[in-house]
Amino acid sequence: MCGITGFFAFNQLGLSQLNHLDQSVDYLTKRGPDSRGTYVNQKVGLGHRRLSIIDTSDNSRQPMTEVSGRFTLVFNGEIYNYRELRAQLECDGIKFRTSSDTEVLLKLFQKKGKECLGMLNGFFCFAIYDSLEKSLFIARDRLGIKPLLYYSSEDFLAFGSEMKALLAYDIPRDIDFNALKLYLQFNYTPGPFSMLKGVKKLLPGHFLEMKNGKVNIDCWYKIPYSRDNMNPEKLSYEQQKKQLVELLDRSVKRRMVADVPLGAFLSGGIDSSVITALASRQTDKLNTFSIGYKDEPFFDETHYARQVAAKFKTEHTVFSLTNEDLYEHLFDVLDYLDEPFADSSALPVYILSQKTRQKATVALSGDGADEMFSGYNKHLAAYRAMNGGVTAMAINSMLPLWKVMPKSRNNPLGNKFRQLQRFAEGLSLSEGERYWRWASITREKEVDRLLNSNAKSKLEKQSYQDFKTKHLEHFSTQSDINETLYTDMHLVLVNDMLTKVDMMSMANSLEVRVPFLDHEIVEFAFQLPESSKINKGMKKRILQDAFRNVLPEDLYKRPKHGFEVPLLKWLRTGLKSMIIDDLLADSFIEEQGIFDLEEIRNLKAKLFSTNPEDSHAKIWALLVFQYWWKKYISSK
Repeated sequence: MCGITGFFAFNQLGLSQLNHLDQSVDYLTKRGPDSRGTYVNQKVGLGHRRLSIIDTSDNSRQPMTEVSGRFTLVFNGEIYNYRELRAQLECDGIKFRTSSDTEVLLKLFQKKGKECLGMLNGFFCFAIYDSLEKSLFIARDRLGIKPLLYYSSEDFLAFGSEMKALLAYDIPRDIDFNALKLYLQFNYTPGPFSMLKGVKKLLPGHFLEMKNGKVNIDCWYKIPYSRDNMNPEKLSYEQQKKQLVELLDRSVKRRMVADVPLGAFLSGGIDSSVITALASRQTDKLNTFSIGYKDEPFFDETHYARQVAAKFKTEHTVFSLTNEDLYEHLFDVLDYLDEPFADSSALPVYILSQKTRQKATVALSGDGADEMFSGYNKHLAAYRAMNGGVTAMAINSMLPLWKVMPKSRNNPLGNKFRQLQRFAEGLSLSEGERYWRWASITREKEVDRLLNSNAKSKLEKQSYQDFKTKHLEHFSTQSDINETLYTDMHLVLVNDMLTKVDMMSMANSLEVRVPFLDHEIVEFAFQLPESSKINKGMKKRILQDAFRNVLPEDLYKRPKHGFEVPLLKWLRTGLKSMIIDDLLADSFIEEQGIFDLEEIRNLKAKLFSTNPEDSHAKIWALLVFQYWWKKYISSK
């Protein structure tokens, strides 16, 4: 796992970016603390920070240039099938000087060009410069596990693993107001947008090619999905379960290869427990890690994690945190963010990564299973909405009541009223619009009210609408849960869940591998019919059933409690002055000229009222944006 950066100059003015290459590399130090390297050849510069995982010797340092000097590579990620690929190349007479996956990727590209992408099993972003053709090739893995941002102007093209690496170059710092509108809805900025106009995210399964002075972007992979091709082999449910176990077992085994200490996150939920069960078969002493919440016993699930650890005889470590522990790391997270990201669960992920890094350099996680197999409450709600019934009709008929009931995420009854209102409102919408509403924290109309007239005048409405239409194109009146899951894979998983884990783990120089997102498993999952994934009483049906005889029985009796960071309490106490006197102060809002002052005042009043509803989540998103804006925009 590493960090990469680079530029390609189109003219003499663009060549001045060479002066910023070293700084760009150094901004990625936490992604790769073990070594740094740069490569410069006429109009191109490449930079690399290394976190040594496979072949930790200096021979595998990057940038790596092949023997003839033609191709030079910077690479972030891991190629899990590199040994098989190496054997194939050796059969063709190709010789190697290292035992790294980096050299295998370089030699494979030298032989196959961009066709090599379909041969790779792993997660990656890489860039290869061809000194003969004076071209640059950049690619991102199938599912977007690793990030890549880029900027292109008439003078130069620049790219990097993080926004901060790009900001080292001479890039305009202008807000993309379409990105801001989406961020305020979702609490994250979905690709290809970034918060800066002109800076884009290379989408999953895409490559960028700079050749003959032209930049071309194309798609090399899409998750194969068609409702007409469900279960093409006509496997019985028992056969489906068996195949899933086999695929997962192979995926975990691939991801156990490392020349450094390796462990696994273990929350006590089904997903991480499945990964732990399979990983324990591959080693005599698997290290597992979980966090507990001393001040929030309702959310503390470490006793389930301990049961799993005991069953599979892992070396288990529990990091037990107080709310004060969480609060102490809040500004560490805010300071690392180089683009607004308001999913507050990033905080416990940051701390878990920090603690885990003390004992391991690589950790396996259970991410991706919820999006593929229907693990969220919204999936059950979508299933019930699609299938109707007396209960849905009754909830819908009582919408006027839900609207007037007090709502808050911070107590069970208030949260239930909140959920009932969202469900009832969603029933009156089309399948696509319902998905958009339930994927959002804040409604479109509310976001429009938050922006002042100046900000709204800078919105490119067609660009926003095109983005929304593209993500909802699979929905129809005949949709089932698979359309919801497919959209989650392209919107929520890559832009929220994977972004969160990548940022918070890399902030602590920890590599996190995600066995569920092996592309063979993903492709299998999207051939499964709805009935294999969900019914009225069970989410993630096939995953739960496939491992029922393997995991502790108590895991199947427990309710699922997603931990909520105590934002409401913090915003009303320790962070109150930041709201009142600094980032959301009237004077700051007026001077900044982005948000509607009256709407901000109303939101603050709601936060401190007896019926806060979701105001704390909206205030938090605003604070994160303001903190970022003050650090990266107004200060420059």
